[in-house]
Amino acid sequence: MPAPIRLRELIRTIRTARTQAEEREMIQKECAAIRSSFREEDNTYRCRNVAKLLYMHMLGYPAHFGQLECLKLIASQKFTDKRIGYLGAMLLLDERQDVHLLMTNCIKNDLNHSTQYVQGLALCTLGCMGSSEMCRDLAGEVEKLLKTSNSYLRKKAALCAVHVIRKVPELMEMFLPATKNLLNEKNHGVLHTSVVLLTEMCERSPDMLAHFRKVRQLSSSQLVPQLVRILKNLIMSGYSPEHDVSGISDPFLQVRILRLLRILGRNDDDSSEAMNDILAQVATNTETSKNVGNAILYETVLTIMDIKSESGLRVLAINILGRFLLNNDKNIRYVALTSLLKTVQTDHNAVQRHRSTIVDCLKDLDVSIKRRAMELSFALVNGNNVRGMMKELLYFLDSCEPEFKADCASGIFLAAEKYAPSKRWHIDTIMRVLTTAGSYVRDDAVPNLIQLITNSVEMHAYTVQRLYKAILGDYSQQPLVQVASWCIGEYGDLLVSGQCEEEEPIQVTEDEVLDILESVLISNMSASVTRGYALTAIMKLSTRFTCTVNRIKKVVSIYGSSIDVELQQRAVEYNALFKKYDHMRPALLERMPVMEKVTTNGPAEIVQTNGETETAVLETKPPPSGLQPANQANDLLDLLGGSDITPVIPTAPTSKPASAGGELLDLLGDLNLTGSPVSAPAPQIAQPPFLLDGLTSQPLFNDIAAGIPSITAYNKNGLKIDFTFERSNTNPSVTVITIQASNSTELDMTDFVFQAAVPKTFQLQLLSPSSSVIPAFNSGTITQVIKVLNPQKQQLRMRIKLTYNHKGSAMQDLAEVNNFPPQSWQ
Repeated sequence: MPAPIRLRELIRTIRTARTQAEEREMIQKECAAIRSSFREEDNTYRCRNVAKLLYMHMLGYPAHFGQLECLKLIASQKFTDKRIGYLGAMLLLDERQDVHLLMTNCIKNDLNHSTQYVQGLALCTLGCMGSSEMCRDLAGEVEKLLKTSNSYLRKKAALCAVHVIRKVPELMEMFLPATKNLLNEKNHGVLHTSVVLLTEMCERSPDMLAHFRKVRQLSSSQLVPQLVRILKNLIMSGYSPEHDVSGISDPFLQVRILRLLRILGRNDDDSSEAMNDILAQVATNTETSKNVGNAILYETVLTIMDIKSESGLRVLAINILGRFLLNNDKNIRYVALTSLLKTVQTDHNAVQRHRSTIVDCLKDLDVSIKRRAMELSFALVNGNNVRGMMKELLYFLDSCEPEFKADCASGIFLAAEKYAPSKRWHIDTIMRVLTTAGSYVRDDAVPNLIQLITNSVEMHAYTVQRLYKAILGDYSQQPLVQVASWCIGEYGDLLVSGQCEEEEPIQVTEDEVLDILESVLISNMSASVTRGYALTAIMKLSTRFTCTVNRIKKVVSIYGSSIDVELQQRAVEYNALFKKYDHMRPALLERMPVMEKVTTNGPAEIVQTNGETETAVLETKPPPSGLQPANQANDLLDLLGGSDITPVIPTAPTSKPASAGGELLDLLGDLNLTGSPVSAPAPQIAQPPFLLDGLTSQPLFNDIAAGIPSITAYNKNGLKIDFTFERSNTNPSVTVITIQASNSTELDMTDFVFQAAVPKTFQLQLLSPSSSVIPAFNSGTITQVIKVLNPQKQQLRMRIKLTYNHKGSAMQDLAEVNNFPPQSWQ
């Protein structure tokens, strides 16, 4: 049989193929020749054939028929055969195939071989594809090689031990004695792999982590001082050509040590104190002109922020991130913004110093940097800087890409509601958002602004004049047109009378006002809902205007035959008011009273008022005496699992049957709460003051939650919920909790809903979330504000319910939060 072609010739031949079919033909022909050689047990060219087979495997062609030949090469005494055999085993075999168990004995023999390079091949193969069975059988040999004096074998044995620990964690203690002297090695390769091994052990076992932290007997036996010594030698040593990368000595080892220090110092005061000085030295002595130095500084910052470091060191770390923001490299700027976003809750003041640089990042051309800068800008907003920050964010909203407008508008709404310095500023800001990005705002923006305007009695004339001018000739922003129509219908008489004191009043006649509303009705840009707002506004003006009632009757009668069923129904009913119930019309269309938005354990209920969508006013009357279902009085009792918990704000009785349960039962409807009727009258529950009483005039919350630590309320399946706290300046009984939901999985979480319940001595208001989608890879967060009234200063408890869709499945979970910091409720 002629000698097979060499690997080099095969590669050259395959590269000459002009088409895929021609390449496949060449591969098939060569595979047939290799099979024939394997069947004839040709030992001379087995190594060459397996090498060619591995090349074909790399091209994507099947090569499984060479698995047993790899085992034969491994069993050979020639090093060249073993090298190709082990390489083939790593490429063609894995633990899902039983064939790999056949080479366990060969690997064991080679681990005890007299040649270090053969031992190295066996260690590499075991560390790459060893199954749990192989790891159990060969762990003893790996542990022996870990104690050898040969640095070439020690570094490979350390990496192999990492693989063994990952496959069989219970074998971890076997390698503990061998780790004692690993960090005394001078060879950087051994040091690097030893740090990787120690990191794996500390991450996988809390007991190992405690072991390496403990021992105050001999400082030389402690892990932290050893790591500090190695790191100090690296940053203080002179030029070493063997380890130098861009003027920095072995940056890979420095990064590994910093990561291990971060694990050791987390939540440990003594370890953190021991590494504070070296972290400061690394932060101040590392060169930043090269990317290598920036990588080390970034790891240093992460370590400083994760351990219990000194406040000055944390400020230094945030200043490093501030310098990163000025770097020309987009990746470094993105990393800096992401890191600052994680630390802004704990070091708010330090991050505030870099506010101008962060705002400048909103103008960056890179969309990822722009999004991170937007999220961080909203996190920096407080009562002191709200005017300046909102000015920058409104400018950004005006010029940003469409994909940013929805999140930016939502963030502005939340910040304005939380920190508005005055009602006029609040109204102006929301109107600016509706004018700029009205098509992108959330569905509840219209009723929320209507409620804000209604409650600001002194601003009615100013608001209706501003809205009238805003929609003159431009009906493109439908939410703005809807709010304007509602306000003109409510306060049209103030517009015509020119009673505005805040700015120069405009001269408007009744006919001009009706012209605008009729234009909205006939505009092609008006949605059906907007036309409904306009028609209802025209009807309301029949009681505010005196000279145009006949014109209003005519308009209403025309739309009695509209093809839009909703519009037609409204017009027919309004015609009936004119014809049959004209004496009732003034009372039915009188001005809306001040609306109170009460939310208990969920979003505000939306109802129809005067034909428009309004935020419902939940009745807070005590329930009448008489028979009531027990579960209606005990929803929160069942929800929170305590006998001392009853609903805070009982709802008025409805026409629902007893089995339907109360409002809170409906909110958390699948908890299977049951109860039986009771014969005793329901107790009269004293009504505590409304949550927002005394909080409606000025911003009223401390801009920095000084001294109130944040907590992690939920962390499961990649979903993390953090709580941060603020206290009211004017009412110490009110705590404002801001939740931040993040997602560390690889897919977005959609349709996210957060619900909460509290005991009877509290009142809770849950504001609207910033979004319903939590981006993957921690690339963004959902924020939502909870306001809790705690008049009796009792310890706060909360039961939360989370629902969302992830990976095509509906997810739901309940959790109880009992670890609120005392500063948040005392």
